[in-house]
Amino acid sequence: MSEGTLFLGIETAGTGTHPASWRRADSRAEDLFTAGYWTEVVARAEQLGADAIFLPDAFGLQDGGTAVTRGRLDAVAIAARVAPLTRRIGLIPQAPLTHTEPFHVSKAIAALDFASLGRAGWEVGVSATAQEAKAFGRKAVQDRTDLWHEADEAIEVVTRLWDSWEDGAEIRDVPTGRFIDRDRLHYIDFAGDHFSVKGPSITPRSPQGQPIVTVRADDAVAVDVAVRRADLVRISAPDLATAAAHRVSLRAALAAAGRDPDTVRVLLDLTVHLADSAERARAEVRELDQWLGQPIDDPGLTQVGTAGELDDLLDEIGGSAVADGVVLRPLALPATLAALTSRPERATGTLREQLGLPRPASRYAAATTQGAAL
Repeated sequence: MSEGTLFLGIETAGTGTHPASWRRADSRAEDLFTAGYWTEVVARAEQLGADAIFLPDAFGLQDGGTAVTRGRLDAVAIAARVAPLTRRIGLIPQAPLTHTEPFHVSKAIAALDFASLGRAGWEVGVSATAQEAKAFGRKAVQDRTDLWHEADEAIEVVTRLWDSWEDGAEIRDVPTGRFIDRDRLHYIDFAGDHFSVKGPSITPRSPQGQPIVTVRADDAVAVDVAVRRADLVRISAPDLATAAAHRVSLRAALAAAGRDPDTVRVLLDLTVHLADSAERARAEVRELDQWLGQPIDDPGLTQVGTAGELDDLLDEIGGSAVADGVVLRPLALPATLAALTSRPERATGTLREQLGLPRPASRYAAATTQGAAL
């Protein structure tokens, strides 16, 4: 990203992040489980100049009983559906790891990178509830430390699998009948506390080499994994000063871990609701809370007002060291997408290029001449 350019993501959570948003007349709740809803949402986000969409996912039903939006489609599947219908916007589905084999996650995200011509990312998720554990029936609920230790290992497996095919491994040599160069495929030979994976992947190296990995830095154990593994780190803060301090702390931790802080982007979550006046926006949020029976518990930064007021806040963030980007979390998604101001469209390219991040070489490429290949 060029200096002063604010990366803008939009979290597309159902009809909105507010559990009662489906009750609004403009929610389109009746279309929520159709392909048309999602293709139109993502097309609108791209039209507005957003740089990426984030698609939340989990293996459990949303809390709140029958009064809230419940049920969801698979986030990776949604991203795959919209990929060929978009041309610039990054697609970052959440894929939980706790009950999922990293081999499957690796293949799914690599396939999305192919389908989107290099615009894929992956937001790491963990499954902490008994409901999710019972849905699979393979293991008990884990504590946060063990959840993120397992996730840390899984991310290592996924990224090794992405590298297990070197660039150019597909040679398609008709005269010799060789489709692949076996010297450019590699075992990953990972053995950890939770996984033992030999590899290689069954999917060739994708356009970005390594799709973008996102981790939410929600607590100390997640921060530790983000510092080691993430390309994008999502943070939440009650105000801009706290967000700026958090970013400084993360950059120091990255440097201490031996990573260049300038190769990792910090994105600030911003809950939003927009209307044609600030008074009307506040009244609509009160109505959502009344439908729910209580205000939502959101300790992060919130902007309720007009699109112009949001633009001023984004300009303030973009002109400071608060964050490298923002992820808007609309309380009512269709309403916010209708109200947002369009941004100048950036050049097309891979998600890595949009973020100003280099395309990494395969970690196994140098091993080819050392007998490490299949």
